[in-house]
Amino acid sequence: DMLFSDDSAFHLPLSTGLNSLLDKARVAVEIVSPVWFLSPSDYVSSFYPAAGQVKQDKFSDTLHRTGCRVLLFLFFFSPPNFAGAEVHKVNMTALTGGFLESSFWVVDRKHFYIGSASMDWRSLTTVIKELGVVVYDCKPLALDLHKVFSLYWGLQHKTFIPTFWSKRLFPFFSKGKPGSLLVNQTKVETYISSSPDVFTTKDRSSDLEAISAVIQQARHFIYISIIDYLPVDSFASVPRYWSRIDGLLREALILRNVHVRLLISCWEETHPLTFNFIWSLKSLCMDSCICAVRSLYNCVGMNHNRFMVTDKAVYIGNLDWVGKEFTYNAGAGLVISHPANVTERNSTVVEQLQAVFKRDWFSRYANTIQTNKIPVCSNIIHKICSITFMKSLQKNFTTILLLVKKIK
Repeated sequence: DMLFSDDSAFHLPLSTGLNSLLDKARVAVEIVSPVWFLSPSDYVSSFYPAAGQVKQDKFSDTLHRTGCRVLLFLFFFSPPNFAGAEVHKVNMTALTGGFLESSFWVVDRKHFYIGSASMDWRSLTTVIKELGVVVYDCKPLALDLHKVFSLYWGLQHKTFIPTFWSKRLFPFFSKGKPGSLLVNQTKVETYISSSPDVFTTKDRSSDLEAISAVIQQARHFIYISIIDYLPVDSFASVPRYWSRIDGLLREALILRNVHVRLLISCWEETHPLTFNFIWSLKSLCMDSCICAVRSLYNCVGMNHNRFMVTDKAVYIGNLDWVGKEFTYNAGAGLVISHPANVTERNSTVVEQLQAVFKRDWFSRYANTIQTNKIPVCSNIIHKICSITFMKSLQKNFTTILLLVKKIK
């Protein structure tokens, strides 16, 4: 329901991409998701007709058609209720004291999805703004992501983290040894990262290492779209400044004159300290135009994107850029970059993400954050989105009248 200009970047709905993966499944579907909630009530569906785009019945049909197992990994909420699926849970509280934030699929160890959306109807329809990438016919990367899945799978019933990980879980690719693959007819370098460090096997690059490398390699611009940006470790006994990412952005601004754009979510749980750090970043720019920060909001829910794109690479992950996230929570990321010697190329994932970021940045849903002025996000959402909300009400006006009559 978000309205963009006609010349803006448009891509397939996530639900379409995930359904296409199910259609391709022949052997095994492996899913990692923090939640599983694909069956909203009839009342909710009346307001959000797209809520059934990825139905739980689709998974049952896939099992019946292919005989494959669907392997699910959840942290909370009830597991899906269909025969044939194996469901594992991991006690993250006992292992790290954090949460599972990983969200990805591996199909037949050949195709995969990774992104910000979990198996929640709100993430796949009109309530929450999400972004992910679906990759087809790429065994090397799919197998690498399968190794992350296998690590999680083996943690069921565990209350401690193993001292040593099996060699079968070691990655094929890493930051120091990226895979050189042909993606969309263009040569790229790529690898899978993960968090937290205690879940990172030998040779596997952590999400922090991946994010750091992408920032450090940027020469012209860094575009970041993230839910929360808060360089504070609040889980420490005494909250302290967490400089891992913030320091690299400041270095890029000051020492390399890199143009930085930061698009954060503006929602009810945005921490007030967030704006102090943003004002601090903006103050480094003085009167120049090399850095800017805007807030992005969705009429119905929230912006849940978690990606960064530069002039050379893209990072798509599962975690917020908050100190405690990378230490305690489980997540995974995908890095795709252009080799330095590639001069001619087709439309790439990096260029697609650049277009998506610019579309959001210049949209009616983005608002510049003023220095020394903390925005009241709930008020902003109500004011800007009132027109779209009224249009939504008009679409469902007949349903509302029927409900009122029933109540009377």
